[in-house]
Amino acid sequence: MGDAEAAARAGRGGGAAAGMRVFSPEYYALCAGGGMLAAGATHLAITPLDVLKVNMQVNPMKYNSIFSGLNVLVKEEGPSSLWRGWGGKFFGYGVQGGCKFGLYEYFKKRYSDMLPDSNKSTIYFLSSASAQVIADVGLCPFESVKVRVQTQPMFAKGLVDGFPRVYATEGLSGFYRGLLPLWGRNLPFSMLMFSTFEHTVAFLYQKVIQKKKEECSTIQQLGATCLAGYISGAFGTVVSNPADNIVSSLYNKKAENIIHAVKSIGFRNLFTRSLPIRITLVGPVITMQWFFYDTIKILTGL
Repeated sequence: MGDAEAAARAGRGGGAAAGMRVFSPEYYALCAGGGMLAAGATHLAITPLDVLKVNMQVNPMKYNSIFSGLNVLVKEEGPSSLWRGWGGKFFGYGVQGGCKFGLYEYFKKRYSDMLPDSNKSTIYFLSSASAQVIADVGLCPFESVKVRVQTQPMFAKGLVDGFPRVYATEGLSGFYRGLLPLWGRNLPFSMLMFSTFEHTVAFLYQKVIQKKKEECSTIQQLGATCLAGYISGAFGTVVSNPADNIVSSLYNKKAENIIHAVKSIGFRNLFTRSLPIRITLVGPVITMQWFFYDTIKILTGL
């Protein structure tokens, strides 16, 4: 959404944002709140598939497909095992989503003002990368506990007992053991996701719907959002898959460092291991995140 377009829509909007100045601290706070709710809720909903994904990455021989893997988890550890780590998903990705969406809007405005002659893709890449670097610092401690809880049943039950145990055994560095590969996974994913989303939305309005965004109905706007969200999620998933496998390997001490993780997983497996379930997971999740995020902005007049 361009700055002028955002201002025009906010000016016409009613409800809670009727008197809100676009690009004000309140505006960015609302964007962050919308991102927090959208990301936290969607990641919570797919916790069972995330539990399976992490176990497939750590023990691919035992969990070798989606259906057989789910069956093994339920048979050996009970149905409740599918919801292990739900706190890390909800709170961790809520924090990440708030930072990612809120700071993306902030940096997009800042970089547009600082680099007026740059093309849109450059602005999208810079904005999403800057936001994601900060968002992952917030996510990393939650992710550290979540992965251990999901793959080591005796480690902890959740965040409440998981945080103290990680700190007691590994210190503060234990929470950020996977920060570099997390950046390696999420930075290219976020840059590609936001850029693909923005360009796909623009293409849909110009070539398919053939109307300006503000002239479309709410259903048309959200329909474009969902389609662009799914496409952007699928592209980002393929690019970020190697780093996602490395993150799981490091957190579960299957490897001592990134180089060791790459050697133990194998170059080909970096790109293929858990890719089908990640596409199954990420496509709908990103679609729903954009749907909830844009719904909140539409309902508040933004």
